[in-house]
Amino acid sequence: MSEIKLIAIDIDGTLLNEENILAQETIDAVTEARNNGIKVVLCTGRPLTGVKPYLKKLNISGNNEYAITFNGAQVQDADANIIEKFDLDYNDFVGLEKLSHKLNTNFQIETTDYIYTTNRDISPYSVAESYLVRMPIRVREPQEITDETEIVKAMLIADPNIIDKAISNIPESFLDHLTMVRSEPVFIEFVNQKASKGAALSKLATRLGFTAENVMAIGDQGNDISMVTYAGTGVAMGNAADDLKKVANKITKTNKENGVAYAIRNFALK
Repeated sequence: MSEIKLIAIDIDGTLLNEENILAQETIDAVTEARNNGIKVVLCTGRPLTGVKPYLKKLNISGNNEYAITFNGAQVQDADANIIEKFDLDYNDFVGLEKLSHKLNTNFQIETTDYIYTTNRDISPYSVAESYLVRMPIRVREPQEITDETEIVKAMLIADPNIIDKAISNIPESFLDHLTMVRSEPVFIEFVNQKASKGAALSKLATRLGFTAENVMAIGDQGNDISMVTYAGTGVAMGNAADDLKKVANKITKTNKENGVAYAIRNFALK
C-alpha cells in the first residue's frame, strides 16, 4: 500500500456535519494528519472566500498550502494567489442564460469576487449560497455582463424536482465542451471543460511530486466523482450520492458521524 501524502476533502456534506459545522473531532484528525506530514487540501465548488473560515480553523495558511475552488476551475494557495485557472467563455454565459428560461430555472454566475444573478427575483438558494460562501450578490441584466467579465462558473438553480427534469434536457452543444455537475440537489454547475476537481487535484499532486497512489480524496456529491476516481484511495461519505459510492474504493461514516475523521484515522494514518 502506498503512503498517503495528500488528502483532498470536499467541504459541504463532507468536512462539515449536517448542521454545517466543522466538528472538533474532524479538526483533530486533520491536525493529526498534518502533524504526520500529510498535505490537506480542501477541494470545493465554493470560491476561496467560502473556504477561508475553514482553513483558519484547520490552521492551514501560507503559500505552500493549497485549496481547489470553484469545482476545480481554480487552484489557489492559502494566501489567495491563483496557480491555475480556467474561465468560462462569454458565449457560454449567453447560451446558458437563455437556456435557464427554457428550463424554468434561475441563473447565476460567479466571479472571483461576486455572485451575479440575472433574475430580479433572487432565488432563496442563491441567497443561501451567498451566505454560505461569503460572497455578495449583484443583480444584473444579461447585457450588463460583458466579455471583459472573468466568469469562473455558471449555475442553474431551482427546486430539486425542476433540476431533475432540467439535467436530462441540457443540450449536447454545451456538454461537448463544458463540465456539468450537480453539486447540490438544487444546483447544476457549469465550468470550463478543463476544470474538474479531479483534473485540478491531479495537477496539484504532480506539482508537489506525488502520484495518484499518494492521494486520498473524500467527497459526497456528483462533483466529487472525478477526484474520488483519480485518487488511489477514493472515499465516499456514508451520506454520499449513490453514483459516487459506485466509484469509491472505500466508504466511511456519514458527516453526522464525523466520517472525515474516521477516514483519516483508518485509511490514511494506519
